Amino acid sequence: MKRGNKQLFVVGDRVLVAPERAEAKTKVGLYLPAGVVEKEDVRGGVVVELGPGQPLPPPADEQEPWKQEFRAPRFLPMQVQRGDYALFFRKAAVEISFEGEPFLVVPYGAILVLLRDEPSAAVPDVLPPEL
Repeated sequence: MKRGNKQLFVVGDRVLVAPERAEAKTKVGLYLPAGVVEKEDVRGGVVVELGPGQPLPPPADEQEPWKQEFRAPRFLPMQVQRGDYALFFRKAAVEISFEGEPFLVVPYGAILVLLRDEPSAAVPDVLPPEL
């Protein structure tokens, strides 16, 4: 993510999340103190940036380490995409500030569920007919 002259890189299997504003007001109109909202175990936010994934070792069948492809890093991809809404364990997240804006760095293993807006044409609602 780039802001001004600075660029923020997310490494490994971590995800950068823009946290949602916590509800400080109940449905009936009561205002809650900040300490009550912070005690919840799960938080949510929108995924802004993500790392490359979990690093993988080189293949076992590769016996020629002098080749250029031998040193090329490989990563196990993550299911997370930019723009996803993620629910994750609050205690696993680390709060940071980048260019005055608050963000959370969340390990991939702490993410519980993802909510993604998919185009309606991507997945049909009915099964294809049997042949």
